[in-house]
Amino acid sequence: MSALFQPYTLKDITLRNRIAVPPMCQYMAVDGAVNDWHLSHYAGMARGGAGLVIVEATAVAPEGRITPGCTGIWNDDLAQAFVPVVKAIKAAGSVPGIQIAHAGRKASANRPWEGDDHIPEGDARGWQTIAPSAIAFGGGLPKVPRAMDLDDIARVKQNFVDAAVRAREVGFEWLELHFAHGYLAQSFFSAHSNQRDDIYGGSLENRSRFLLETLKAVREVWPEHLPLTIRFGVLEFDGRDEQTLLESIGLVRQFKDAGMDMLSVSMGFTIPDVSIPWGPAFMGPIAERVRREAGVPVSSAWGFGTPAIAERVVKEEQLDVVMVGKAHLANPHWAYFAAKELGVERASWTLPAPYAHWLERY
Repeated sequence: MSALFQPYTLKDITLRNRIAVPPMCQYMAVDGAVNDWHLSHYAGMARGGAGLVIVEATAVAPEGRITPGCTGIWNDDLAQAFVPVVKAIKAAGSVPGIQIAHAGRKASANRPWEGDDHIPEGDARGWQTIAPSAIAFGGGLPKVPRAMDLDDIARVKQNFVDAAVRAREVGFEWLELHFAHGYLAQSFFSAHSNQRDDIYGGSLENRSRFLLETLKAVREVWPEHLPLTIRFGVLEFDGRDEQTLLESIGLVRQFKDAGMDMLSVSMGFTIPDVSIPWGPAFMGPIAERVRREAGVPVSSAWGFGTPAIAERVVKEEQLDVVMVGKAHLANPHWAYFAAKELGVERASWTLPAPYAHWLERY
């Protein structure tokens, strides 16, 4: 019996297997609004058989978008535009999730195929970025952000709460807070990007404050019976990984106590010059350590797109859910492909019944 194709239950939600499509930015929105591209994309991912489909990083405020093409949920009209997407994911048998985010100092960038760098000053498409401290990311993102004051911090926390309420009201059943990848929340946690001297900077406790306060505020409005998860960068590959990982695991324990149901284990990406040991399942042992030492269910992405690897990390209890990203873009029916590779009996029944009928019959 394949471990990867066993159902997985978190709170009141049961995934049909341990395969998830992680948030992958499409950069195709107009003024934050999803459109026919997103409907086609996410419906296709769900029809492919994944148990969970998480919609891309969706900004809680206009200045929180990575690029002008990123999705948003900062008002009711933008939220309502997601309704057909949610319905399409559910109709295909997957659980609809959404990741809500604020890009912080990495915002106001060109789309990847248009430069993947900051929009130049004076260009009407760009906007002022904000961050814990007025420190640029560097590399192709040289724009110096405005350091947030306490009013800014309170506003953005409320933006996350309002976004969670809208996500709930349009039918999403799995919510992920994006606290990774050098975006706003991660940049509060990292001493590389946070040099504040108030209650939100300096000590580990202070650098963790924005993340914990945001989680607690969202927990109050997100239904208790639905999963509330966090994607968090637990290390930077910057030469001090053991210290960062120990600090991160301590914070993850606090996330758990504050109501987080699962951690999506990722990297910080807070500084540009790091040495990431890219390779198949390279985050697996790190995720397993977080799972064991923090006592939380975990998922992860990065290098799990081979069926045998995905099967192994679930069977060995490194991961509870496997995030398969690029492989799903190459083959939206990756779950069916994986089931066949793993010798799952009647593999076609990993797909919606109309597809399975034809594949079984002829």
